[in-house]
Amino acid sequence: MVEFSHLTKAYRKRVAVEDFTLSVDAPIFGFLGQNGAGKTTIMKMVVGLLEPTSGTITIDGALSMHPIFKKKLGYMPETPYFYEKMTGMEFLRFCDELFGNGNGATAHYEELLKRVGIYGARDYQIRTYSKGMRQRLGFAQALVNDPEYLFLDEPLDGLDPIGRREMKEVMRELRQEGRKVFLNTHILADVEEICDEVGIIHEGRLLYAGSVKKFCDGKPLEERFMEIVDAHERNRVQARSAHKGHREERAEGGEERGANGKPHHHVHA
Repeated sequence: MVEFSHLTKAYRKRVAVEDFTLSVDAPIFGFLGQNGAGKTTIMKMVVGLLEPTSGTITIDGALSMHPIFKKKLGYMPETPYFYEKMTGMEFLRFCDELFGNGNGATAHYEELLKRVGIYGARDYQIRTYSKGMRQRLGFAQALVNDPEYLFLDEPLDGLDPIGRREMKEVMRELRQEGRKVFLNTHILADVEEICDEVGIIHEGRLLYAGSVKKFCDGKPLEERFMEIVDAHERNRVQARSAHKGHREERAEGGEERGANGKPHHHVHA
């Protein structure tokens, strides 16, 4: 189980994630939100690429920053980085060595490349790979250490319809193997098709977490998504208006008048 407790990530001029609390034990969990909602920031904090400003993340009861979890986690960034002159096989071996492995397990790398559908390009330099092939290789490297928890940031981006279908099938297979998959996406159809549960994130805040079916309640996912985001925006505008009105009332009530009957304001040093 992955648990987020009052997680916050703040930068100088903005708060990317604010008081995010959630417990996840679903086989495939989807973080759904618009671009800039905070999905990638949360995922980077889980895998240790960003440090939270406050709050904690625990995996199976222990802090996610603990070194023991490095071998239990697989991560595919939104834009995977590759060494262009390496072949696909060489890159997987290199990634595996970062985990202290890589001792000639050629069959393991071949199996991963077959699984993601680019085995035929295993000996080609990555600089020759298309966008879709790079996405598939990024998926394969996330699996190279045989992780229990897999964090995928926009894994279907740049894939053609056949590639999208094949990678979705790989995620279903991972679920059958007992692994836990966390998926970042802004594509509602993907969440509806493959996720068991969903977390709706908007401007760094969690608006809903739970069953996709329960969230939809018989309506299209897109319609329910827009309803909850619009409701959040209305509530925020109303809260701001109420706060502004309260401050104005306090300012008016706090005026003092001098002997000449004119308002007198205290000046604080």
